[in-house]
Amino acid sequence: MGGDEKLEACNEVVEEENEQKGGFFDFFWAPIYWFKMLANETHWSFVFGVLTVYGVNQGLGRAFNRVGTDYYMKDVQKVQPSESQIYQGIISIPWLVKPLWGLVTDLLPIFGYRRRPYLIFAGRLHLSLHLNNEAISGLLGTFSVLLLSFHENLHIVFALLSMTAGSTGAAIADVTIDACVVQNSNIRPSLAADMQSLCALSSSIGALMGFSLSGIFVHLLGPKGVFGLLSIPYGLLFLVGMLLDEPFMPNFSYKKVNQKLLDASKAMWRTLKFPDVWRPCVYMFLSLALSIDIHEGLFYWYTDSKDGPSFSQENVGFIFSIGSIGSLLGALLYQNVLKNHPFRNLLFWTQLLFGLSGMLDLMLVLRLNLKCGIPDYFFVVIDESVSHMINRIKWMPLLVISSKLCPPGIEGTFFALLMSIDNVGVLLSQWGGGVILHLLNVTRTRFDNLWLAILIRNILRITPLCLLFLIPRGDPNASVLPADILGGKEEAETPENENIELVSLVSSVDGK
Repeated sequence: MGGDEKLEACNEVVEEENEQKGGFFDFFWAPIYWFKMLANETHWSFVFGVLTVYGVNQGLGRAFNRVGTDYYMKDVQKVQPSESQIYQGIISIPWLVKPLWGLVTDLLPIFGYRRRPYLIFAGRLHLSLHLNNEAISGLLGTFSVLLLSFHENLHIVFALLSMTAGSTGAAIADVTIDACVVQNSNIRPSLAADMQSLCALSSSIGALMGFSLSGIFVHLLGPKGVFGLLSIPYGLLFLVGMLLDEPFMPNFSYKKVNQKLLDASKAMWRTLKFPDVWRPCVYMFLSLALSIDIHEGLFYWYTDSKDGPSFSQENVGFIFSIGSIGSLLGALLYQNVLKNHPFRNLLFWTQLLFGLSGMLDLMLVLRLNLKCGIPDYFFVVIDESVSHMINRIKWMPLLVISSKLCPPGIEGTFFALLMSIDNVGVLLSQWGGGVILHLLNVTRTRFDNLWLAILIRNILRITPLCLLFLIPRGDPNASVLPADILGGKEEAETPENENIELVSLVSSVDGK
């Protein structure tokens, strides 16, 4: 049965099951049927891998890491907000080299497998030949956070190196699961938005749980204790690493690697030269770079006992968790209401609302909310939920566009390249925010000009509206790549490019 026929049959089953329910049960069972549809069409193990990497590691783990790092920089290293903002950018540098890892996993199989271990200590574990990229990231992440947790008076340089190592592990896991998502998106373009929604929902739910608990654990264990707990989600990557399977590639000719590298480079360059490809890339980069990040300045103000609202650690974690609820609502709203709207129209309104939502921060810092009789805590909750919901809706169509821009055969590498371009934009926004905080003399104890930094940020958020002509107007469910590139798709779907699936620990589970 062909891919389209299988998808139609799967949708018919879901529709029949939906017809058997009504009212409240429709709302309750719809997500279950949606998961079932994705599992039937892409294999249950793909869904499990996304939930593990995006939900547990990137959602839960990143939430703990964010709150722990904020307090670690503020209370342990005692750095200024502008310095902390710059350091956050340094920690994210491994995400800029994701194409290198994607290129290796796409073109250079080891022992017949394209995504098997490259950095695992040879002969260290008897399971080493059964661990892949997620396992490597588990090793890197677990070691780095344990070093931060147990080492007393760690110098800022070594702390940054350790955090960067953990970020490297997360980037390795991300590029591997992204390759799976992109391959499935190319094979089933009609499900591209659903798969991005699955990633976003998993990440948002994991972040919600993580932020809800992070403040409590920072209060009980301190920021270094939270880093110790991070070894658990990093360690869970071993589970995905042990289960992740891919078609075995016997008789691979390593003499052809150079030629394959040359062909892949030509394919990427040929793809990037198409206006329908490079124009959205330019928009995504500039929209991220221009939206400068001043999170550290706001965080220091949140916790300041003199000028700020002096939120406790538990309150900060809960506030961030509300932001995750906003992100979750944004993902649900996009999936159920907005995913079929033209990209350009949707991005116009979300970018405009994103800039306007920043005015809530301005009202908070100027204490206008108190003049209106609205308590700080309640106002911040509204601010976080609204801004994160809009930001998620703004980001979702950009992810869908990115997944549709990847040529067959080098999906992982090209998607990693696109995400690296975006990450360069994020890095510039973080460093730009740090420079603005420094120039305006926003310090650990002085926040007189924080309002001006917020105003500058809000104005810059609206400027990408002038660049919307770079985004295609077409049907969001249609392919973006030119026909001559997609023409080689069938040839690319050889056994070595089939869907990556996770091997069941119990035989014939999915056959029952």
